[in-house]
Amino acid sequence: MIQQAMQALETVILDSVTSDVKTLHDASRHILEAGGKRVRPRLMLLSYLACGGTQIERVLPAAAAVELVHTASVVHDDINDHGVIRRGRPSVNALWGRTFALLTGDFLFTKVYELMAPYKDLNIVLSEATVALVEGETLQASAVKDNNFSRQVYYDIIARKTAALFRSAAHMGGDLAGADKTTVEALRLYGFNVGLAFQIVDDVLDLTADTEQLGKTSGIDIQQGRGYAVAYAVNGEAKGQAAVAEPSADPMTAIREKMLAGEAVKEGYAQANMLKQAAVASLDVLPASSYKDSLIELARLVVERDH
Repeated sequence: MIQQAMQALETVILDSVTSDVKTLHDASRHILEAGGKRVRPRLMLLSYLACGGTQIERVLPAAAAVELVHTASVVHDDINDHGVIRRGRPSVNALWGRTFALLTGDFLFTKVYELMAPYKDLNIVLSEATVALVEGETLQASAVKDNNFSRQVYYDIIARKTAALFRSAAHMGGDLAGADKTTVEALRLYGFNVGLAFQIVDDVLDLTADTEQLGKTSGIDIQQGRGYAVAYAVNGEAKGQAAVAEPSADPMTAIREKMLAGEAVKEGYAQANMLKQAAVASLDVLPASSYKDSLIELARLVVERDH
């Protein structure tokens, strides 16, 4: 069921961004046809099915909306970070330039309104997540500008910019299946913790993986002054310390090596595993099913992935 649902989701996603304005049409399809992990909509569909939902077509537009929110955010991220590779192909920013990338991201965000129109109060659930996403990105930019990353700041940022959307996806899946409040709250907690773990692993991979492996420009966090966020936030290293490189060394290589010399990677994965375990424990309220097992497996894959 889930594989057929994910295939049907792709059709809904691509159909939703049709436009007679060629640049918007082409740029939107460029980034969406590149694929991506589709973790957020998969989480939503699995939550729906694990709660006994059977009318999967009813959920697909909302799942597509969740993916469009995420995709819009990465299009805008590549403008801010000067990213040239995204999902294994040139970014919208690299091919069409900053102005059209900005407008493409706006287009994707506004298409969410159309997709979510039938869902009444669930619009509030998703809008709260999108507000949090923008707040998190803003807090991150401010932390870089002011050089004031700390554990509290780091977790506040990733809770907003990443975990909130995971939480809303799980919430909507449970709600659309008719789950009770206790179950929906458990799913929200599951989604939130999976989202935190996902972002921590993402930040660690920016230190340890190359561009080809990631499918996006690696080292951006280091270049933008965020690379030590994990090193400090999960390991307590002195802020700014990692920004010093030997004069004779390649600056990026020296910075990366200095961060990897500490316990940042080990501590990052330890935190992510703890969050995974908390997420899985929250699923105890769900009856046994293959879909519950898939939610547990999704949490594991989020932590153990290499890209």
